[in-house]
Amino acid sequence: MKKEDLDLVLIPLGLSLMVAYHVWLFHRVLTRPTETVMGLNAINRRIWVQTMMEDTAKNGVLAVQTLRNNIMASTLLASTAIMLSSLIAVLMTNGNGAKGGVRGYPLVYGDTSELGFSIKSFSILVCFFVAFLLNVQSIRYYSHASILINVRRSPHLSAEYVGRAVNRGSYFWSLGLRAFYFSFPLFLWMFGPIPMFSCCVVLVLLLYFLDISLEQGMDDRDDKDEEEGC
Repeated sequence: MKKEDLDLVLIPLGLSLMVAYHVWLFHRVLTRPTETVMGLNAINRRIWVQTMMEDTAKNGVLAVQTLRNNIMASTLLASTAIMLSSLIAVLMTNGNGAKGGVRGYPLVYGDTSELGFSIKSFSILVCFFVAFLLNVQSIRYYSHASILINVRRSPHLSAEYVGRAVNRGSYFWSLGLRAFYFSFPLFLWMFGPIPMFSCCVVLVLLLYFLDISLEQGMDDRDDKDEEEGC
């Protein structure tokens, strides 16, 4: 196999691994939410909203400050994403990256043509641009929730509605952060398909331990053992 053909094999395989893992995770969150960190956090956020709205006079400032901290986190990621997108766009328009540096590095296996460099750079650009849009949507939902959470005695507003707004803001923030995760293998693609595929494998393993709630699973097993003992 020619080294130029490695991109045609390892790149789709690495991306398919990342996509397959997130499809599995999405199904896990929907069917067994208590065994995932995202599912547990979503449940606890709904409980937090209900607690804050029970006494807005006492908890209103705390709720707004908490949501403001989330807005600041989303703003930081959005600013970083648009800054990196602008930087990559400048490098693409200058066209100097493909003539030296990575292309001339002797240990780079795979496609080192100018077209290949443009495809790699454009993929990273799209990844950061998607991260920017997702974090902007997160700011939007958090901003709405910061107003709604202090509304009292409204027949058109419930804690469930505000909880959905907060959860949507968190979901968009998580997706924006995932877009940053996707940028790591895409960046390593600059150095060849082998580092990119290796990064996909390592990233999936790391995300598995970050996304799955092992403690909740152990608690469930302990409860079952106690019930059987009784």
